[in-house]
Amino acid sequence: MLKLTHLNKSYENHKVLDDINVVFPKNKTTVILGPSGAGKSTLLRSINLLDQPESGSIELDNLKLNYESNLSNSEILRRKSAMVFQSWSLFPHMTIMENIIEGPTQAKNENKEQAIEEGKKLLAEVGLAGFENRYPSELSGGQQQRVSIARALALKPSYILFDEPTSALDPELEAQILHLIQKLAMEDKSMIVVTHNMDFARKVADKVIFLENGQVIFDGESKEFFENKNRRIQDFLNAMKF
Repeated sequence: MLKLTHLNKSYENHKVLDDINVVFPKNKTTVILGPSGAGKSTLLRSINLLDQPESGSIELDNLKLNYESNLSNSEILRRKSAMVFQSWSLFPHMTIMENIIEGPTQAKNENKEQAIEEGKKLLAEVGLAGFENRYPSELSGGQQQRVSIARALALKPSYILFDEPTSALDPELEAQILHLIQKLAMEDKSMIVVTHNMDFARKVADKVIFLENGQVIFDGESKEFFENKNRRIQDFLNAMKF
């Protein structure tokens, strides 16, 4: 279980996260929704410690960290999650296999040969068997994003974090990535996804967190969210249809 308690984060005079208290269940997919500027990406990045809240705590796999402390366990905690970004962020000078094994061999000191074998299996899982020796520039955007997902899986994280993973893709490539994430959800991976695609959210989410102005407006089961009669939620869903 991943638990965030009393998170607060501000940029200058703007409060981005306002006393956030949420739980992300294990082996479930939680989707974070909300209008632009609601704090969705900041919340996601706080989990991976790419952003550091001024106060609050995070608890993951019986490891607890207070954000306002010296973050002595930050590296251990960071290794328990893996982020897939809006842009694929692959190292252009490395082959696809080198990109995938960089984390396991450098951050987790895994045996290189073992990491390569695992990398080949992961590439096959994401539909890119035989692409080991290619470079990112030789792949399409959708293929590069699939490599990013394989790279995240290679770390064997407790949670995979997706920050708008299809926003830089055209509709056809977007569908490919969403299908892959849906497949991972069916395999009971623990995932947290920020997305603006409501059809996808409806299909993949076990739980929905709806943010607005840095506050949690809704926290509950997916079905309850999409059938919710709350005026603000209905306005949001109707606006996202266009």
